[in-house]
Amino acid sequence: MRASGILLPIFSLPGRYGIGRFSAEAYAFADFLQAAGQRYWQILPIGPTGYGDSPYQSFSTFAINPYFADLEELVRQGLLTAEELAAADFGGDTGNIDYGRLYTENSRLLDLAASRAIRHAEPYGHSHDSAFRQFREENAHWLEDYALFTAVKAAFQGRSFPEWDEDIRRREPAAMHKWSGILREEIEKCCWIQYECARQWFALKAGINKKGIQIIGDIPIYVSPDSADFWACPELFQTAADGSPAAVAGCPPDGFSADGQFWGNPLYDWARHQGDGYRWWIRRLSHCRRLYDVIRIDHFRGFDEYYAIPAGERTAAHGRWEKGPGLDLFRAVQEALGEIPIIAEDLGYMTDSVRQLVRETGFPNMKVLEFAFDSRDSSSRDLYLPYNYTPNCVVYTGTHDNETICGWLDSILPEEKQQVQDYLGCPSADRQILTREMIRLAQSSAANLCVIPMQDWLGLDNHARINTPNTMGANWGWRMPAEACTPALAERIRKISGMYGRRPPWPQ
Repeated sequence: MRASGILLPIFSLPGRYGIGRFSAEAYAFADFLQAAGQRYWQILPIGPTGYGDSPYQSFSTFAINPYFADLEELVRQGLLTAEELAAADFGGDTGNIDYGRLYTENSRLLDLAASRAIRHAEPYGHSHDSAFRQFREENAHWLEDYALFTAVKAAFQGRSFPEWDEDIRRREPAAMHKWSGILREEIEKCCWIQYECARQWFALKAGINKKGIQIIGDIPIYVSPDSADFWACPELFQTAADGSPAAVAGCPPDGFSADGQFWGNPLYDWARHQGDGYRWWIRRLSHCRRLYDVIRIDHFRGFDEYYAIPAGERTAAHGRWEKGPGLDLFRAVQEALGEIPIIAEDLGYMTDSVRQLVRETGFPNMKVLEFAFDSRDSSSRDLYLPYNYTPNCVVYTGTHDNETICGWLDSILPEEKQQVQDYLGCPSADRQILTREMIRLAQSSAANLCVIPMQDWLGLDNHARINTPNTMGANWGWRMPAEACTPALAERIRKISGMYGRRPPWPQ
């Protein structure tokens, strides 16, 4: 079925409390999607973020970011007062996230709410009920390690776990027992916060699904080097004798980066994963199947071959390609879990073996229109021209890692911009007109699914860009203006989506 959707991270939603949340604004955006005739809402990873605030460098592949908790819901539950919430200072900039203020204020308020929930503090009267105990039991395979990891990290003033004392860094039994006792209350509060975040998320997801809209969730292929996953299960990764990564992940140099992309993630020991039937991956995808309706796996080509950068390098220039698990992993997942809707993010330099893996899995792959006209991606430009698409793909004007269309039109060469105009049959060089025509091109393509970033529907320039890969600084901070989702825009989106057969399957 032909369909369309919009890409907007949770953190980019508007709202009063420093960042987008599972709040009234999220429900309002779902209403907007329904009015606009969209069937999908694509988000970025929702795990807890660490240094650099990247959702692709999370403290856990299973946990939910406490930043997204709806604080007004905690007031409704009697766990916070309206006065406490009004006194919180998240900064005055509603267009960008102040992560420093957010870290301080959000942690303080959630700590207060969790303490009251757990201790049955009067006069709040919130019961520490069986639902929390059930959540803890069902998620014990990751939750207890994550809660201890978080509590110990706080005790070490936020330092990454390789900088902890050696006994707890290496999870020696005596140290685990000692810290679990010392930090019992902090561990309990962390577990309750995860329970409440999950409860709010599943309530939001149920409301979205009732409107006929599905959530496309995004998961990184790798875990963060400072994560509960790596700390709790080092045997699943390629490590040196001291427990540090023996090699790390990244991407080789290309037209966008002369030194390549140095990600620093530990690499999987695929022989170990294969030896236990890919149990960790099966658990991970089973968990994500509950969180999302469709799973987009970032850097899918890493399952065919992965780029290994030797430990000690500071750029990605001297890495090498190593063989990944290939189809064997996905056969094991299918045998254990059945069919899971997955989108394969196969962008970047593609080899015949990667293309073969995508074909064998049957997963739809991704097409990005910007790449069709940009000489910095000259290795595969023709693959992104719409006349080469098959129906089993997902087309984007750009992704969270790209410039907005308006910004991109300013950065490409004059002759490339002319190629865009010629391909579109558009004599105008006006950025807003060309942005609309690029959206039309994506919607009219053969791709079964078309996903447009919200910034492109709004015609915004690179001030609204989400991320510039391999850079630190002003990333992951853009928030949509509160007044952006107008009835007129919904009608325009609905009209163009319907014009090209991407009509919603429900009456409105």
